[in-house]
Amino acid sequence: MDIQTLTVWIRTRYEQLKARRDDGATSTELALITGALLVGAGLLVVAVRSKLMEKIGIINGG
Repeated sequence: MDIQTLTVWIRTRYEQLKARRDDGATSTELALITGALLVGAGLLVVAVRSKLMEKIGIINGG
């Protein structure tokens, strides 16, 4: 997973959430966008953790 791609995707979804809220979207639509944001945030955490573990492995192994 690419951290930069995930970050851009999360920013896009956040902007979409703000725009939809301002447009008066239904609570279901907002919940779906929020759910997507949470999934993206979880994937970002996993990506950052795997990068850190990779770096720690390089430090410990080398």
